[in-house]
Amino acid sequence: MDEEGKKELMEEFKKGDGAKRLDLWDYALQQQVLWEAIIADMQNIAREQGVDKQLEKLIDEEMKNAE
Repeated sequence: MDEEGKKELMEEFKKGDGAKRLDLWDYALQQQVLWEAIIADMQNIAREQGVDKQLEKLIDEEMKNAE
């Protein structure tokens, strides 16, 4: 969802009645669960491919260079 979509959703929420607000809240929670699952899958793939180790190494190198 882009910024414009977020603004529209918030306006709908502000103007909505109880049932509409509940529907929007439920939608947002469903999206949260979906994105948490996507992130978990990405983390698993990165771990399986060893990408997470490469990223840790890059972060460590940047931290050392910043000192």
